[in-house]
Amino acid sequence: MRARRVRRLVAGALALAVGVSCVTAGTVAAEPRGGHADTKAIVDGFVEQGVPGAMVFARDRHGSWTVTSGTRKLGTHRPIRPWDRARVASNTKMFVAAVVLQLVGEGRVGLDAPIEEYLPGLVRGNGYDGHEITVRQLLQHTSGMADYVRDVLTDPSAGDRVWRPEELVRLGLSHPPLFPPGTGWQYSNTGYIVLGMLVEAVTGNGVGTEITDRLIRPHGLWQTTYPDVGQKRIRGPHVRGYHAFPGMPIADVTDFEPSIAGAAGALVSTGPDLTRFVRALVSGKVLRPDLLAEMRSTVPAGGGAYGLGIREYSLPCGGVAWGHGGNMPGFDSFTATTDDGRSAFAVANGHRAAGGPADLRKAVESALC
Repeated sequence: MRARRVRRLVAGALALAVGVSCVTAGTVAAEPRGGHADTKAIVDGFVEQGVPGAMVFARDRHGSWTVTSGTRKLGTHRPIRPWDRARVASNTKMFVAAVVLQLVGEGRVGLDAPIEEYLPGLVRGNGYDGHEITVRQLLQHTSGMADYVRDVLTDPSAGDRVWRPEELVRLGLSHPPLFPPGTGWQYSNTGYIVLGMLVEAVTGNGVGTEITDRLIRPHGLWQTTYPDVGQKRIRGPHVRGYHAFPGMPIADVTDFEPSIAGAAGALVSTGPDLTRFVRALVSGKVLRPDLLAEMRSTVPAGGGAYGLGIREYSLPCGGVAWGHGGNMPGFDSFTATTDDGRSAFAVANGHRAAGGPADLRKAVESALC
């Protein structure tokens, strides 16, 4: 039964018409500690719109606080807790970018060097030339490289097998370039798969090992893991992820082959860990000043601004925040911090009944303001 559900998941995960049945039974709305009524109302609204459960964990000058609504597991009265692990998808990109920039600082990678220098022959054919695509462009999504995700998520057997990064790159390169390198911006998971391969080629270690040794352990992110290939289950206390298709009941899709996402989005983490990491990153505890300045150098990106593996967001109360979002079947998340140390993480374990992810950015902005 599980395999059939996963095959149904990957067959249509990107369809815009996907809806989640409204869930009312077995859910509970927890009261916010110390107020935060505006953020609580937003989180409650997600559940009212059909999301099984949602939670915001935030830190400010008064300490940490949480608002939560719904359930982390259907059929139970168990709200999502801050320490419940979730698949945080593209939040992974902040970690990969930090590792690459540390390698730049060590003189092992050139930020404006062509990817061909490190992975000869990988990016070639169908209009692509690895001599023309730089490491910076891959980090900033300005390489013009097409995304592989639609191909993978329409493969009926995708959830039943291990994917090699070379296969994912080939899928991306099977589509023509979106634009000449450096002349536009378009989000590309394929580019981050290539960056993961770059890290492995330069260090001789798996990208998960480098993330663990350079970032997870030094910064005490004890609830964060980069899953091994084939490790479909989330270890430790975690959120269950749910997804539904038109005319079908909601399905538990928590177990997921992490190699499908790889360096583009395989990370598992929690609110306390991601807020700790993004604060450390933006405050200069992860990268030396010149490299952090490079990371925060942005280009226009879909109505916002994107640096090297991190986004810049304008806050409705003034000022900006830095962070990243993540979306994958069963899990949506969003992390951001301000320069003065306010930080917030939001997670939801399913889409709204109307289709599409909940607006977690709105919840995080409310928490930061």
